[in-house]
Amino acid sequence: MSAKERVRLDAMHRIERNEVTVVSSAVLMCVSLRQARRLWKRYRQQGAAGLIHRSRGRASNRRLEESLRERIVKRYQERYSDFGPTLACEKLSEDGLAISPDTLVSLLKQRQLWQPRRRRGKHRMRRERRASFGSMIQMDGSHHDWFEGRSGWCVMMVLVDDASNQTYARFYPAETTMAAMDVLGRWVKKHGVPRSVYVDRHSIYRDEEHPEEPTQFGRAMKELQVELICARSPQAKGRVERRHAVFQDRLVKEMRLRNISDMAQGNALLEKCFLEDLNRRYAVKPRRENDLHRVLPPDLNLAEILCVQERRVVGRDWCIRWRNQWLQIPAVHADLALAGKQVVVKQLGSGELQVCYQGRKLEYRKLTVRPKTASEKPLVINRRVWKPGVDHPWRKCPVPLK
Repeated sequence: MSAKERVRLDAMHRIERNEVTVVSSAVLMCVSLRQARRLWKRYRQQGAAGLIHRSRGRASNRRLEESLRERIVKRYQERYSDFGPTLACEKLSEDGLAISPDTLVSLLKQRQLWQPRRRRGKHRMRRERRASFGSMIQMDGSHHDWFEGRSGWCVMMVLVDDASNQTYARFYPAETTMAAMDVLGRWVKKHGVPRSVYVDRHSIYRDEEHPEEPTQFGRAMKELQVELICARSPQAKGRVERRHAVFQDRLVKEMRLRNISDMAQGNALLEKCFLEDLNRRYAVKPRRENDLHRVLPPDLNLAEILCVQERRVVGRDWCIRWRNQWLQIPAVHADLALAGKQVVVKQLGSGELQVCYQGRKLEYRKLTVRPKTASEKPLVINRRVWKPGVDHPWRKCPVPLK
């Protein structure tokens, strides 16, 4: 089953246990009420197999022919490149190339020809808290002189549940991808997988130059089926921003009184008593008592999801380059014929490296020196002694002897 189908299976199990109704399960599955009822009916009849999408493996019956798609894009570039999608579709229809605006935009995005236009600011209203614990958590990093000059600056990664104000925090050297993954992984181990995460537009969470391509953090959230929401202003995620002010006031003074001057001692203070006291003081009771955190399936390894993953091409010498390191794949995997193929290299939070091909973990060893290129030719040195001939001008005397 896919990750989305597992989310639906979790909702079906909750209906069976009378934790939620079919109506409320539609919100958990992000589907309409009618679709939720259909899924519940198929689940009762067929079990978990009834939740698998019936169109899997089938091409769409409404897909345009490739030649027609190319004609539409070419015509758009020739005459309507500065037109909006609606007007461009009207003109394309007059040329005998009828297409919807959404389909046109999709074709242009696939070829990186779409330039989004700036829109007017939207009217915004105060957002009501989520109703259940685990429905959404807000996450942000707080940069501050936490030790008041007794040590260097660091960042505190803070997570706040939107419904209950339940808070978790931890110190890190910088606001990095691994720091964000580590603190979220600790939340998942403690409470479960939340339904959504509300963050800012830091490059960790969103690539502004290529917004259609997920970052490492976005890829991990997609694998966990967690909705990633990027706020457009600090006020949008005000709960975590206000929690920063509490930490910068109370925690800084508490560490001053205890003479704490490094991150290890600060994290120990947070885990030991500070967070427990903070949640006792400021946490509120959510409107609904049910916990929407999902239990991580046993076949998923959280450490292998919340990590850095990149694709690499195996060289002809069966070596992979990873951040100025060379990884040699041994001959035990010769049956895979990996030369020239792509593999996935994972760097876990512990620093461990894993090399995977089609879900299979491969053995490797690190090389101490860079492997020599196969096409490199040995240096040839000419050691032959050259002697001039008998009639060479060098042997003739330039001045005649008397």
